[in-house]
Amino acid sequence: MRIFIGGVSCVGKTTIGARLADLLRRKFYDLDAEVQRHFGTSIERLQQRHLTLDGFRRDVAQALQHLLLSRAESRNCVIALPPSGLMGPCWKVVQRMQDAFVVVLNDIPENILERITFYDIDSRPVNKILGDDERLYYLQEIRKDIRYFKRSWRKANLVVDIAGCFDAENAAGRVLEALPPHIRTGSTS
Repeated sequence: MRIFIGGVSCVGKTTIGARLADLLRRKFYDLDAEVQRHFGTSIERLQQRHLTLDGFRRDVAQALQHLLLSRAESRNCVIALPPSGLMGPCWKVVQRMQDAFVVVLNDIPENILERITFYDIDSRPVNKILGDDERLYYLQEIRKDIRYFKRSWRKANLVVDIAGCFDAENAAGRVLEALPPHIRTGSTS
């Protein structure tokens, strides 16, 4: 059974997904890291190779397809998707997986803002302290992302609200409790 974790940027897909995989004793994959490994370049540099976002999304889908077909351990794992993972080319790959279970993480914009991480062109974290105006700007951007991507969340098997969770352990526990028993055990029945 493959559990795909979706949601907007900085909602906690990677951190919570990795902790969930530990709790389930499964392998964890961060699709962003897999895309960088597959193409040998950073996400931003890969995006710059394309004239449109759709071209980049096709590359992400190609890396996901490669991961799912080339690694035996990917048959029973947790995979953190990009925000567009339930749309376009990436969603087509997920749909073809008969054993896919999709979980979307949802949180309030203020919590997401506290987790926001900035990266340079080579995907190295950048320490940035936001001023009041920047905080307001990013809150608006997070709200826009939630509105935009929320339409695709209807495709998920489960949406878990992690607002109020004080850390990744608590949030992963909330997701674990929400999973149907057969998904937790990895059985196909």
